Order: sequence, then structure tokens, then C-alpha cells
Amino acid sequence: MEMELLNKISSLPRLSFLSLPTPLMKLTDLTRELGGPEIYVKRDDLTGPGFGGNKARKLEFIVADAIAKGCNAIITWGSVQSNWCFQTALACRRFGLRPVLFLFTPEKQPPPPDGNLFLDRLAGAEIHFRQAPAGKVVSRELALGEIEKVVPELKARGLKPYIVSVGGSMPMGSMDSPLGAISYILAFHEAWNQARALGLAFSHVVHASGSGATQAGLALGARILEPTCRVIGISVSDDRETFAREVFTIYQAAVRRLGLQVKVAAEEIIVLDDYLEGGYGVLSPRVVETLTRLLQMEGLVLDPVYTAKAMTGLIDLTAKGYFRREDKVLFFHTGGSPGLFALRPGILEILGEFQA
Repeated sequence: MEMELLNKISSLPRLSFLSLPTPLMKLTDLTRELGGPEIYVKRDDLTGPGFGGNKARKLEFIVADAIAKGCNAIITWGSVQSNWCFQTALACRRFGLRPVLFLFTPEKQPPPPDGNLFLDRLAGAEIHFRQAPAGKVVSRELALGEIEKVVPELKARGLKPYIVSVGGSMPMGSMDSPLGAISYILAFHEAWNQARALGLAFSHVVHASGSGATQAGLALGARILEPTCRVIGISVSDDRETFAREVFTIYQAAVRRLGLQVKVAAEEIIVLDDYLEGGYGVLSPRVVETLTRLLQMEGLVLDPVYTAKAMTGLIDLTAKGYFRREDKVLFFHTGGSPGLFALRPGILEILGEFQA
């Protein structure tokens, strides 16, 4: 079924501009400190453009789809430190499209240009700031309502916008196929081939789950290529029931779009909400401890919004005996490191080093 899957995906428009395959390596010191299982990392923070990250894989398909549909601008949304929005701006600039970003913040005034927001400015993105509740990923209803208000003005300027959901995840707007998830079927295939070259088979994949497409793609890749492998999404914003439904919706859409003869069940989607740590974008001492620990121990740069939460989950699950000693666990590093710099005052305060 491997070749059938690859042939179906290869029929979709795609722009290849990443540095693939990304490295896969063992976290030797962390494995030794935890006493097993064997822990590996898939370095999707090294996909290439602009600090890398999982969103870049999605954009190879999404930008190609926008161009195929005759669009000359992409509209999307996220938080003010959205790595997705920055990666979208870069990909748009590279292929002659105008990036239009709706960035949501709980503050009444736009924050200082730091981290990904600073990079958005350097990338020349058109930015529209809007308010949204703290601690949650902004709802589609709110985001689309704000976008619809400016679409007529954009069209009057000669733009034909392609509207895509946060993270390139949920099929909606101009993106009528689950392209983000499909890109992560390929990512699982890439990691699966690297593992086979090392004589390994991963028992589990752990990653940060934010908008759903990455988990849906990894879960479907595992379902087809390594059925005993369990993909565990560490939710960074929503409760497990709500988010598992989102992921499963995208998962089903990918199966339908590719015409796969695969029976799917909701229980295949494993989402844990034990590591929300106060909500989306909220700093916590436990997450700050994790990111400093991995930086010092393995030289691995994590961010406190996504990957450090996921690694916190992996470490805690190991301590609780979730994995067997002989298991092989793959941590998918989904990127997001620029956001680390915007949160440095809070991080340093937690570390006890921040000077007011």
C-alpha cells in the first residue's frame, strides 16, 4: 500500500522548497537519564526556510494549491507569535503572493515587534491585529468573521485571496482538501524510512498538537505504514474531547481525499490534555524547566507554547510508566523557536534571573 499512497499524494500540486529529509537522531543523554525507553527526535525544526518547523511542509502543498487556483494572495490567522503565519509570509514572498495575516492578541494594543512578529515585519506581511480571549487558540468563527470584513477591500486592490485556516489544518475557505495533513503523511513516511535504515520500528510518536493537521497526518501515516505505532498528540490549548474531534475530522477528510481503502475509528486519535499548563501561550515553571533541561542536556531548542509542552508530556509519561523500557519513542520537533525570544521576560522571571 506504500506505493499506492505515494502515487496518490504525488498527483497533488506541490512546490518543493524544503531541506528534506530532516534529521532523525537519538536523544542519548535524555534516554539515559530517564532510564528508557529509547527516545529519538525528528528535527522538523530544520525544514529550511526561516527557522523551519512543521508548517513549512504544509505550505509546499498549500501555496501550490493557491497558485493553481489563480490566487495572488493568502489570508490566514494565528496568535501574534504564530510560527504558521511567519512561515506563510515567507512562502508567499518566495512565490510572488501577498501574505495577509490576522494576528490575535488579548491586549488592546499590538505587542512590541519581537519573535515571530518581528520576522513577520521583515517578511513584509500585511498585518491586521485583532483581539481575542487569552489562553485559547482563536476560534474559526471569530477569525473568519474578521477576515470577511476586509475581503472586499482586498479585492478592490486587485487581490484574489486564498483563505486558509490556522495551521493549514481544517479544510475550509479556499483550501478544500486537507493538504496540511497530507504533508504529514509524507513526514511519517520519511521518518519511517529513516527508522528502517537504522533497524528500528517506533512504538510511539509524541508531538505538540495545536490545530490538528500534523496529528491527523502522522496518525494516518502510522495506520498505513506501521499499524502498531501509537501517535500521541499533546494538546497545547483545548480539552482532549474537543480536540480529538477536530483531529478525527481532518483524518477522515484525508482518507476521503486520497481515496484510501482504510477503515478509521475515532479511538485511533490519542490526545492528552494533561499538559495545558494554564492554556495556550501561558508560561509555567514546569515547561520552562523542560526547555532549559533539553537545551542544556541535548542542545535542543524548544519553545514554551508547543514543543516544550509536548516534551514535558513525554518526560512525565515516562516517569509514570506509560512506555515500556524497550519501546522506541519518536518526538516530532515541530519548530516554533522564534516565539521563545518574545517570551524571554516571563521565562527569566520564572528562572529567578529577570531584573525589572
